Amino acid sequence: MNGANQTVMLEFFLLGLSKHHNVEIVLFVLCLGIYFVILLGNSSLIVLSILDSNLHTPMYFFLSNLSFMDIFGTSSFDPLMLVNFLSVRKTISFPGCALQMYLTHALGTTECVLLAMMAYDRYVAICNPLRYTIVMNTRVCVQLAAVSWIVGSVNSLLQTILALRLSFCGNNIIDHFFCEILAVLKLACVDISLNAFVMMVAVTLVTLTPVLLIFISYMFILGTILRVNSTEGRKKAFSTCSAHLAVVIIFYGTILFMYLKPKAKDPDSDKLIALFYGSVTSMLNPIIYSLRNKEVKAAVKKVIFSSFHLKRV
Repeated sequence: MNGANQTVMLEFFLLGLSKHHNVEIVLFVLCLGIYFVILLGNSSLIVLSILDSNLHTPMYFFLSNLSFMDIFGTSSFDPLMLVNFLSVRKTISFPGCALQMYLTHALGTTECVLLAMMAYDRYVAICNPLRYTIVMNTRVCVQLAAVSWIVGSVNSLLQTILALRLSFCGNNIIDHFFCEILAVLKLACVDISLNAFVMMVAVTLVTLTPVLLIFISYMFILGTILRVNSTEGRKKAFSTCSAHLAVVIIFYGTILFMYLKPKAKDPDSDKLIALFYGSVTSMLNPIIYSLRNKEVKAAVKKVIFSSFHLKRV
């Protein structure tokens, strides 16, 4: 953005659902509850994975990263969004908008890559169980997680810098609940073909490539499971990856629905879908892993029993 625009563009107005204040009150209550569940559920999984030695495995290391990502990601926009639901003047400063745009995009991209890393972990666990501890050692797990975070951060930094270089010609009303990068690009009064091209390349590399890797991993996993002779053995093998598969379906299913569905006549419906993508998926992740994993249930019982025992002593 040029110097003239920087002096003028001091803040953005977030339109949200300003024409439907009663709906915003309902969304405030709903989103506050969802945010509380996100904080409680994901932080509980992180604490459990630290306290219980049985959860000191690659799967729960990656899951802790995913939980931290969900907490940090929703915290980058939820608190201000909740305040704006109750406010008449819904504003965010220019630096605040830039930071929010960077964080939401970075964490979304990082989750795409991390889910592919988790699929590779499940592939090794089921297709090469005897070599699992050798292949998925601590150093490899840290490197895979670091790659996810670095790819997400670099991609988002590039997208954010390109967006902030645009001229907005005084148009500072964002038709969204928060500073979502596509909503900000719509304000530009100059050619955004470079932004569109870079974003298309980035989507191909950091979204479609992980999807392809996940698909290939699960083809091998399915082939291995079908070769298991006993029904009990197949059930046990599938249960080790069912939670991850459910998270993948919800995460990528929501993304595909957002970007491939026909454009709604009412733009407010698109905002609500984006809100679902940003909040509800982060809430479902710990619930899915808690319900589908015996290790998590056992860890919860162990921690509760230990706390109860300490109180009695």
